[in-house]
Amino acid sequence: MERAIKLQVRKELDGRQQFNVIKLKGSLISKGYTEIIHILDQDENYHINSFATSAESRNEVKDFIADFISSQNLTDAVTVFK
Repeated sequence: MERAIKLQVRKELDGRQQFNVIKLKGSLISKGYTEIIHILDQDENYHINSFATSAESRNEVKDFIADFISSQNLTDAVTVFK
């Protein structure tokens, strides 16, 4: 089973959005969901942030990310790849 989770992050963010994206990444690491997040260019508009997590916590991580995106109004800035 694929354990990688991928996030599509818009490159052009305002200051609040930048802060909240950094906060999301820090939370993923501090909660122990991953140790490192890889960042690659997708195109001129988006980065792909990916990280591996355990199979046991995969659904928990996806729920955490979805809740964070919603609560921080990042729906137009961050998308979870299916």
